[in-house]
Amino acid sequence: MEGREKTNTDLLLALIREGRPMTLGQQLKLTIQLSIPAVVAQFSSIAMQYIDAAMVGSLGAEASASIGLVSTTTWLFSGLCVACATGFSVQVAHAIGAGDMRLARAVLRQSFVATQVFVCLLAAAGMLISGSLPRWLGGEDEICGDSSLYFFIYAAFLPMLQLNFLSGSMLRCSGNMRVPSMLSMLMCLLDVVFNFFLIFPSREVSWFGLSFFMPGAGMEVAGAALGTGLAEMVTAGLVTWYLCTRSSNLKLSGERGSFRIKSATLKKALRIGLPMGIEHAVICGAQIMTTVIVAPLGIFSIAANSFAITAESLCYMPGYGIADAATTLVGQSLGAGRKDLTRRFARITVFMGMAIMGVMGVIMYVAAPLIIGSMTPDAEVLSLGVMALRIEAFAEPMFAAAIVAYGVFVGAGSTIIPCLMNFFSIWAVRLTLAAALAPSMGLKGVWLAMCIELCFRGIIFLFRMEKGNWMNKI
Repeated sequence: MEGREKTNTDLLLALIREGRPMTLGQQLKLTIQLSIPAVVAQFSSIAMQYIDAAMVGSLGAEASASIGLVSTTTWLFSGLCVACATGFSVQVAHAIGAGDMRLARAVLRQSFVATQVFVCLLAAAGMLISGSLPRWLGGEDEICGDSSLYFFIYAAFLPMLQLNFLSGSMLRCSGNMRVPSMLSMLMCLLDVVFNFFLIFPSREVSWFGLSFFMPGAGMEVAGAALGTGLAEMVTAGLVTWYLCTRSSNLKLSGERGSFRIKSATLKKALRIGLPMGIEHAVICGAQIMTTVIVAPLGIFSIAANSFAITAESLCYMPGYGIADAATTLVGQSLGAGRKDLTRRFARITVFMGMAIMGVMGVIMYVAAPLIIGSMTPDAEVLSLGVMALRIEAFAEPMFAAAIVAYGVFVGAGSTIIPCLMNFFSIWAVRLTLAAALAPSMGLKGVWLAMCIELCFRGIIFLFRMEKGNWMNKI
């Protein structure tokens, strides 16, 4: 498998580094080769959320609401981990594009230390606020206890999540999309297994006419958090082992080097990652505010909102996968000094994302009852969730434009202006509309506001991409 990757993807990436011309067919082929494994990895990540939601959903609306209440905060913390990892992995992509593998490995060593220092502080903060967080978000008394415990366990496993993000991102920026993709699928499988034994109690199970005793911990909501954390821990160990011992460009075994953080590396990481972290905080802060807007609408609306967000992620996962490919292609192209190729890869990836997510939007609209129905047996939650998904389906092509264009800008190391664009779009457009529409339209008004805002955001990201001044940032 590794050898085949070298004869296809690695040879095409070598054309970028060596300054050799590439045909449109080669550009499309390379984009597809990098995008497919990245999309599979995104699918596995989203499938984990879907599995957790479905398994916990079988316990009832209150259990689902207890996770849904803190879901935006878990995304905030996860996004900060991604931003921290990206600040270093983009530097690695630029170094590989310039053919400086020694510098790439030096940045990698420093990144292990810097990211773990950051995430340990973040995990400590998360555990400290876990007891009060659900009440800050307006949760009702009957769900606050489970919400607090779920978030505490999630925060405790953040160092493993950070290591998983960092090692996977480093491999992707080097052009190796397959290994992170395969390990993401393994993590999804492990999540199912761990959840199966941790969420549900010991019970008699009947399969194909045979009855037998199935042991279980009966931890319910806490079991979902612990199962996911254990799956992340196993996967983090495997992907980091592969990166350090098997990666053709980045393996550290057999080479001596310092893990001491250099100021120049840290400054570049902050320049790239800090705006990303702020941008993610802006988005998740808006999602938290949305949760605050939704919370007074009742437990059914909270649960439906959470399920709809999880289900919609099945639709936009191709966009984030293609965005990962765009970051690699743009990063290596700019590192090699090839701005002409950079612009072409930007356009190819963005319009590919729009086309695919447009199709996914149609599928989501048609299959909405089946998707939400698989996560909850409650009729009222089902009705509200289907309504939300069908509104959002119309925004998917422009949402794709924003997602993939953002990946393009990250590959160029240009993250400050996209941060400001997201801040204005979400806080000035989405939240203003949601606050105005929710009192009279309920959950429908919240999702209508989201649909309008995503279309607006896609337009402004496309406009900036075509201007092209983002290519002057490295």
